[in-house]
Amino acid sequence: MRAIRRFTVRTVLPAELAALGELVHNLRWSWHPETTDLFAEVDPRLWEQVGHDPVALLGAVDPRRLAELAADRRFLRRLADAADDLRDYMSSPKWYQTLPDAARAIAYFSPEYGIAAPLPQYSGGLGILAGDHLKAASDLGVPILAVGLLYRHGYFTQSLSPEGWQLEHYPSLDAGGLPLALLKEDDGTPVKVRVGLPGDRVLHAQLWVAQVGRVPLLLLDSDVADNDTAARDVTDRLYGGGTDHRLMQELLLGVGGVRAIRAYCRVTGHAEPEVFHTNEGHAGFLGLERIRELTEARLSFDEALEVVRAGTVFTTHTPVPAGIDRFPVDMIERQFGGDNAWPTVPVERILALGAEADPGRFNMAVMGMRLAQRVNGVSELHGEVSREMFKDLWPGFDLDEVPIGSITNGVHAPTWVGRELMELAGRELPSLIERARGWEGIQKVSDADIWDIRRTFRHRLVEAARARLRASWRARGASDAELGWIDDVLDPGVLTIGFARRVPSYKRLTLMLSDADRLRSLLLDADKPVQIVIAGKAHPADEGGKKLIQQIVTFTDQADVRHRIVFLPDYDMALAQFMVQGCDVWLNNPLRPLEASGTSGMKSALNGGLNLSIRDGWWDEWYDGTNGWAIPTADGVVDPDRRDELEAAGLYDLIEHEVADRFYDRAADGLPRRWLEMVKHTLTSLGPKVLATRMLRDYVVDLYTPAAKAARLLSADSYAAAKAFAAWRLRVTKAWPGVRVEHVETSGVGDAPEVGADLELRATIALGDLEPGDVLVQVAYGRVGPHDELLCPGYLTLAADDVDDDGRAHYSGTVPLDRTGAFGYTVRAVPFHEIAASPAELGLIVVPEEPAGMTNGTLR
Repeated sequence: MRAIRRFTVRTVLPAELAALGELVHNLRWSWHPETTDLFAEVDPRLWEQVGHDPVALLGAVDPRRLAELAADRRFLRRLADAADDLRDYMSSPKWYQTLPDAARAIAYFSPEYGIAAPLPQYSGGLGILAGDHLKAASDLGVPILAVGLLYRHGYFTQSLSPEGWQLEHYPSLDAGGLPLALLKEDDGTPVKVRVGLPGDRVLHAQLWVAQVGRVPLLLLDSDVADNDTAARDVTDRLYGGGTDHRLMQELLLGVGGVRAIRAYCRVTGHAEPEVFHTNEGHAGFLGLERIRELTEARLSFDEALEVVRAGTVFTTHTPVPAGIDRFPVDMIERQFGGDNAWPTVPVERILALGAEADPGRFNMAVMGMRLAQRVNGVSELHGEVSREMFKDLWPGFDLDEVPIGSITNGVHAPTWVGRELMELAGRELPSLIERARGWEGIQKVSDADIWDIRRTFRHRLVEAARARLRASWRARGASDAELGWIDDVLDPGVLTIGFARRVPSYKRLTLMLSDADRLRSLLLDADKPVQIVIAGKAHPADEGGKKLIQQIVTFTDQADVRHRIVFLPDYDMALAQFMVQGCDVWLNNPLRPLEASGTSGMKSALNGGLNLSIRDGWWDEWYDGTNGWAIPTADGVVDPDRRDELEAAGLYDLIEHEVADRFYDRAADGLPRRWLEMVKHTLTSLGPKVLATRMLRDYVVDLYTPAAKAARLLSADSYAAAKAFAAWRLRVTKAWPGVRVEHVETSGVGDAPEVGADLELRATIALGDLEPGDVLVQVAYGRVGPHDELLCPGYLTLAADDVDDDGRAHYSGTVPLDRTGAFGYTVRAVPFHEIAASPAELGLIVVPEEPAGMTNGTLR
């Protein structure tokens, strides 16, 4: 028989151990080894049995053991010290508290969070990145208030069939058995938010709070009695269900998330956020809810839109259109129109925000960008790709001016770096991780110390891999009598390569199988053997990804190689920690440029691993030729099979002739000196760059603080600036068809201009109904290509000289001819307002019509 309801009965701790509950329910323990040491001491055997889950530990520990601990003075002293340390961490000023004009609070929205293995609310890189974002914010004192959904079945757990096919399982999660607290009103009733649905239905959700160090994470849970069956299932599983289900999840995350923040701030007194950060388009509806709030407070839609945009940051994570959420337009019309319409937010305006090239689709990423004044990708290359993807939102502007920047992702070192290496850094290089300074001191650490730690990490990975592999084979139907060979799987002394990630086709899990015989020879080389540890999940609906997993499992099952290459099911944070610490080389071979950033290779680098990767995502930006290896790319090869063949050959050559050679090149003392030279250089060159604390500082300085200033400006004096800016935008947009570049003439260079000369330029602009202060007139100049296109032009703002009675304005300026070769220029006019974040903000531009060449220095 099966239980009709599942819940967790929590332990009542003796008064002397009350601080233990405080420690358990702050997820700082997930990156604080001293706290987990204390948990292990409660019951070492049980601690291992529950998989290092402190909530499960307290739920299963024998009350007699708790009584013993309550009388143990040594344990109580350690407990008091740990509790004092946490309280000091929570209250002491950090880096952020030293900043002027910083935002009072930042709301951060994400559909998934990877905080710790016992809280399985993540599927892959987006969630892990979000978790590291919160942890780094906590360490730096950044006042983030995070919002997500509580999935009662989390993401799926993965096993394999006897044939190597991925099988999915959705274990039930009881919120009472997780490190969460239900948010309650003063009278003890649960705080709830409501989101209206078509047909007079209402979606209700209660709020659970996960305390991630200093950062509260609000998780909305629709599994409440107020809901009908369909509504209760909205938060059943991460990325589950069809289009209707996904839309309701995103409504709850965006609209319900803003309402959750308002409720949390009301109940707890937390500062209201000034900045709202949308981590991908899943939470884009938050901007609509904020517009609703403001329009009900008597602003017009356009005025509210300006306020919302000023304080919103949107981060895009996908480099491919297929990765963007798009809904049928009629589905959005039903949700925000008819009997469910918001009186002050016309559905037509909502549809316009998400409009894209396909008139039948509503694009969540496009809406997110139109609702945010600041937009970024997650690596420099991804910023370039995103500008190309979304350039049609800013027609007429060069790609470099499309207002999408980039902040390269980072990783939370205390979560991912092995304890031994963190302790070595603490002894030899104090404050290295926290302050991102002094990394050059790594060169002073002895090779022997680093190599000893690397061997420890590799041995730990081998032991974990054997245990997981044995469990996997048992689940596939094998008996213990058949599994003796697993005792010899992997070798702690062999060069170990790791490959672990989600399994969409572009990440090319099976590229290593392109020439199976050559791979086999690398694995079984008598002098320089290689071993490979592989993990990854395919989305349950991705049959192609499941076939890739089956192909790799079929190869790893072969008796002659199975001791050298393994696929470990159920890739999660716990396995990821073993792998990024224990692998000597981290392999990444996506189709360039389809990897937005990628962070697993960063984690490996911080643990002394070396990257072997296609130059994509962050690696394209920070590979320097000596901090790892770049797999040659076959860009431009149209045939995908041929491209795979060429890039696989490059991969095999690197492993055989460079990676393995260097790893097995040992000095007289047995140390691989040349290898360790690369490890030290990797740590020195990449260490300060790949930290999540560096990433958070970039967000604070480049995005959060400017957004907070803009939001304050537009909100001051009863939104006076917002009203003025909205009116200006409407006026300029209406009048813009009357703006023309009528005449451009030059002088000062003659027929044979020489470098060092100055080009005197004068332009006449028809302003129509606009004033000179509404328009910025610039000359774009520089090197030209074969089709007269300007390549990476410079821009010079022309000075307004005078205005004729007929509305024609004259502008002038001097362009320096500072380089030889083909040179060109053009003149453009764009709207100008000091509140606009970029010249492209309105998407309006005027350039000369069909220039006919130069005649006596005049461009006509």
